[in-house]
Amino acid sequence: MERRYVDVVVMSDLHLGTYGCHANELVNYLKSITPRILVLNGDIIDGWQFSKRYFPVAHMQVIKEIMSLLGKGTRVIYITGNHDEMLRRYSDIEIGNFQLTDKMVMEINGKMTWIFHGDVFDATTKGSAKMLAKLGGHGYDLLILINSFINWGLKLMGREKMSFSKKVKNSVKKAVSWIADFEQTAAELAIEKKYDYVICGHIHQPQQRIVETKDGKVTYLNSGDWIENLTSLEYMDNEWKIYHYDEKAFEAQKATIVKMEKKLPELNVLTNEVAMFITSLKVKAD
Repeated sequence: MERRYVDVVVMSDLHLGTYGCHANELVNYLKSITPRILVLNGDIIDGWQFSKRYFPVAHMQVIKEIMSLLGKGTRVIYITGNHDEMLRRYSDIEIGNFQLTDKMVMEINGKMTWIFHGDVFDATTKGSAKMLAKLGGHGYDLLILINSFINWGLKLMGREKMSFSKKVKNSVKKAVSWIADFEQTAAELAIEKKYDYVICGHIHQPQQRIVETKDGKVTYLNSGDWIENLTSLEYMDNEWKIYHYDEKAFEAQKATIVKMEKKLPELNVLTNEVAMFITSLKVKAD
C-alpha cells in the first residue's frame, strides 16, 4: 500500500496490552502513513491492565511500526496519559527525534495548538476514586472482549458490527453530559490561554468543533481511540481532519493484488518474450 505523507498525526488511547486494542488495524494504519510529526497523546500502553501473560505479537508490531517511523525521520512526541502515568517520572526527556512530555504547545502556520491527554479534568483518575476507575477499566475490557466475540459472529452472518460501549455511552445521560462538560472545560481553558486549537484524548470520543464564549473562540479536537472508534487526527493542506479507519479500504488494497493475478497470462507472455531475448543474447555470445 502506498504511504500518504501527512504533516502531523495525533493518536491517543491505543491501550496496547488490552483485549480491546485493535492492533492489526493500527499496524495497517501506521504502514499507510509517513508523518513529519507523530503525537502519541496518552494511554498508548495500558499500564493499569498490563500483564506479561497478554501482550500479543500484533501489539508489539504496533511499537515496531512506531520505531520504524522514528528511524525514518518522523519526530515522535509521546504525551503521557493516566493509563501510562508511570512514564511521568521521566517527563521532558529527549532522545534524538523522540520526546516524552506531559503536555505541549505546537505552532503550526502561525496557529498555536495546545495538546494534552485530558485526564487532568477527570476526578475519577485521582485519589481514592482511582481504584474504582481501575476496576471499571477491567469491566470495560471484559465488555469489549464479549463485544468482539459477538461481532465475530455477526461478521460470519454478513451483518454489521455493533459497539455495546457506544450504545451505553449514548443512552446514559450522565455519560453524554460528562463528555460535553469535558469538551467545554478544555475549550474554555484554551480560550483563556489564547490558543487557536486544543487537542485532547482520554474520553474516547472523536470530535472537531468550534467553541465560542464571550472571551473568544477555539477549535476543540479529540483524536478518539483505537478501541471503539479507530480514529486519529491528521493535519495536512493547512487543516485538521478526523481520520476514520475504513476496513473496506484496506480490504480493497488486498483485492487489487487479487485482480493483478488475473493478468498472469499477459505477464507470462512478457516473461516468455524476455526469456527469448536473453536466449538470443546467449546465442550471439556463443
